[in-house]
Amino acid sequence: VESVILSTLQGTEIQNSVEFARANSFDHQAVVGALKSLSSDGFVEMVAEDHEGWKLTDEGEEYATKGSPEAIVYSLVGADGSDKDEIDKLAGALAKVGLSQCMQLKWLRIDKEKGGKIFKEASSVVDSVKDQLVAIKAGTLPAKADLDKLKKRKLVAPANYKSYKVTKGASYAPTRSKAAADITMEMMMDGSWRTQRFKPYNFDALGQDPAAGRLHPLLKVRAQFREIFLEMGFEEMPTDRFVESSFWNFDALFQPQAHPARDMQDTFFIKDPAKTLTTPPDYVAKVKSTHERGECATGGPQDPAATPIGSLGYRNSWSMAEAEEKLLRTHHT
Repeated sequence: VESVILSTLQGTEIQNSVEFARANSFDHQAVVGALKSLSSDGFVEMVAEDHEGWKLTDEGEEYATKGSPEAIVYSLVGADGSDKDEIDKLAGALAKVGLSQCMQLKWLRIDKEKGGKIFKEASSVVDSVKDQLVAIKAGTLPAKADLDKLKKRKLVAPANYKSYKVTKGASYAPTRSKAAADITMEMMMDGSWRTQRFKPYNFDALGQDPAAGRLHPLLKVRAQFREIFLEMGFEEMPTDRFVESSFWNFDALFQPQAHPARDMQDTFFIKDPAKTLTTPPDYVAKVKSTHERGECATGGPQDPAATPIGSLGYRNSWSMAEAEEKLLRTHHT
């Protein structure tokens, strides 16, 4: 398609792309696609023109293929005439319309003296409706009066279309060579780079997205919870203390020392150093009494003025030796 377009433009302009496509037996959409491609490289210039067009309806398509109802009914009438019932049977749904049109065109006559028998009035007829529909399908419109009749019979419908007037562009050439994206070693060696057409650089084009990692879903959830606690007034503890004492990791959070989460399956204990060096005695005493009797979270015997918390504790003996054990800070904290 491109080569025919370029060779045609050597001698003349293309006034109407639809007519050009029809004359060269091309699909018009294929012609438009080729024109847009050539236009993008400056080979041609296109000017759009809107046109009023018509297309066949489903009924019109049927008549263009099989013939109009009037022509079909006329052909069914014998030389000695035919009964209406016979025509209705042979023509089916087309009988009523076909007979009506035949009577208007004076192709047939009904002889009432012979019981309403139908006879041919015209010796021969031309199916002009079929011819007009075939012509419209090929792109040729009939006279306005005939077109109005087809519209009234709902055999055609509006189908506006767009054509293009095509002229030579600034970069027109009789043949199209593909523009190169990059200069190659072969071009440098044989000197073809001097005449080679190159694609212009698009400095506004976006670069390729860099490969990047993504946050794990659990990290996203953790960040959401962290933000919630910070907004509630909590403060974040230092995150570089990966080794912690059992006291701060479990006991200060009032997790019982017999809790299964403190077993080896969930906790990694440290052998060296095995014990913590310091713990605040006053606070240890409060935590111990809370674990055992549930009375010192806010004071208890060490602070008689403290408000009772209503807890009975875990009712077991709390071990300082176990609280001093070292471990890797667990997910609980």
